[in-house]
Amino acid sequence: MNRDAESRAFRTPDDLIGTDFATALSQPGSFPFTRGIQPDMYRGRPWTMRQYAGFATAAESNKRYRYLLTQGVKGLSVAFDLPTQIGYDSDDPLAGGEVGRVGVAIDSIEDMATLFEGIPLATISTSMTINSTAIILLALYVAVAKRQGVELAALSGTLQNDILKEYIARGTYIYPPRPSLRIVTDVIAFCARTLPRWNPISISGYHIREAGATAVQEVAFTLANAMAYVEAAIAADLDVNTFGQRLSFFFNAHNNFLEEIAKFRAARRLWAHIMRDRFGATNPRAQQLRFHTQTAGSTLTAQQPDNNIVRVALQALAAVLGGTQSLHCNGKDEALALPTEESATIALRTQQIILHESGVASTVDPVGGAYAIEEMTNRIEREASELLERIRVMGGTLAAIESGYLQKQIQDSAYSAQQVLDTGAAVMVGVNRYVDDAADRPRVFQIDSKVEQEQIARVRQLRANRSESEWRASLDAVERAARGGDNLVPAIIAAVENRATLGEVANSLRRVFGEYQETSP
Repeated sequence: MNRDAESRAFRTPDDLIGTDFATALSQPGSFPFTRGIQPDMYRGRPWTMRQYAGFATAAESNKRYRYLLTQGVKGLSVAFDLPTQIGYDSDDPLAGGEVGRVGVAIDSIEDMATLFEGIPLATISTSMTINSTAIILLALYVAVAKRQGVELAALSGTLQNDILKEYIARGTYIYPPRPSLRIVTDVIAFCARTLPRWNPISISGYHIREAGATAVQEVAFTLANAMAYVEAAIAADLDVNTFGQRLSFFFNAHNNFLEEIAKFRAARRLWAHIMRDRFGATNPRAQQLRFHTQTAGSTLTAQQPDNNIVRVALQALAAVLGGTQSLHCNGKDEALALPTEESATIALRTQQIILHESGVASTVDPVGGAYAIEEMTNRIEREASELLERIRVMGGTLAAIESGYLQKQIQDSAYSAQQVLDTGAAVMVGVNRYVDDAADRPRVFQIDSKVEQEQIARVRQLRANRSESEWRASLDAVERAARGGDNLVPAIIAAVENRATLGEVANSLRRVFGEYQETSP
C-alpha cells in the first residue's frame, strides 16, 4: 500500500503521474473494462437483484423463493446445508445436528423438484452456492429441468463450483485438489456443450475476504485461482474464447467504501490483461470480468443489529459504483441467525432504493476520474500483480495451496485486523464504541427441530421405492467414468434420475479419488 498517499487528506494529479488514461481507463465497454463491461451499464440493464436463501426443507425454501419473487427478486440464490455441501445424506451419522441448519437439505431429485416446484426454470436465473458437490447439484438441476420439459439451452444461472478457495479459506472440500480440479473442468466442458447460458463456475473472492484477507489479497488470490481453472480448461482442449465468456466471479463488498469501489475496477482491469496477454483470449467477452457481489457477512454485528442496515446499504452502493452485474444484500440479523422474512425484504428494498432513488445508475462509472479512486485502483492492481508474481514463482496456485502459503497469508491478515479492533485503533460502532448494553435482542428465525427427522424419513422412503438394479448400474457407471477419462456429468445425471442420492454419488467419487486431509502451513 502507498502509505504516503493513504496518510494524506486528499489526492492530486501528481498521484496519477504515469497513468495513461486512454489505455488504463478507455471507455466503458472497451478493453480493459476499468469503467465497466457495458457501454451503457445500468442505463441499459440494471444489475440482477438476488436474495440468498435456503433453510430447513425444500418445501420451506420453496415458499421463501416464491415470496421473494413476488417482492421483485430477479434471480434466485440457493444456500445449501452443511451435509449437502460436503456430500453426506441427511441420515448419515456425520450429518447429525446440521440438517437444514445453514441452508436447505437436498438429498435427491425429489428434493430438488420440490425446491423449484412452481418456479419456471426456463425464465428464472438460479445461482447455487455449492462447491465440492457442485457437479451433483448441477446434475440434479438439469434432471429437474428435464422433468419440467425445459430445453437445456434455455437454462440460465451460475454454479459456484470454485473448489480451490475451499482449501484456502472455507473448508468444505471432499477430494484432493488435483482430482477436484478435474471435476471442475468436466463441469466447464459439459456446460460449454450443453448449457450455453449457464456460468459453470463463479470464482469466489467472497469467502477469501470473509476469512480475513485484505482487499488486495482478495483480488490476487481470486485471480490466481481463476488462472488455475483457465490453465486446466486449456489443457483439456477447451477454447479460451468460448469457455472464457462463461467464467464469472464472486466478490465481497466490505466496509472501506472508496477502497471497495477501486477494488472492483482494479480486478476488472487486471483480469482483462491476464486473459488477453497470458492466455491469448481475443474475444472481448472472454476478457471481461463479470461478477456477483454480496455484502460482507463478517462486518455484521450481533450488537445493535439495526446498524447493519446502514453497513449493508453502504457496501451495496460500493458494489454498484464498482460495476457489479448482480448483488445480494445481507439481512440485518444474520450475525444472530438465518434472516427473517422481514429482514430479507429490507435487504431487497435496499437494492431497489439504490437503483430507483439514488440516481447513481443513471451515469456510467460516476466515480471515474476521481483522483482518490484512480490512485487506489492503480495501487490495488499493482500490489495484486506483485502477489500473483510471487505465486507464479512458487509454482502456481496448487503449489501455493499445498504448501499452505495462501492460507497463512490470510490467517496473518485476519489476526492483524482483529488486533486493530481489540486495541480500539479501529472503530466498530456498537461493539468497541457507542456500546448500548440495554439494547433489546431482536426476534430471530428458528429452524424447527423436527426438520431433521422428517428429512431422514424422506430419503429413506426414496431408497425403499427405487429400482435397485437401475440405481446400482448407474452408480457403477459414475465410478467407471471417474476411473477413466469420460466426462462425469452425464453419468451423474443418469444416476440422480435413477434416484441415487447425493451422498451415494459423492461416495462413489470418494472411492476413486479419496479424501483430502489438510496439513498445517
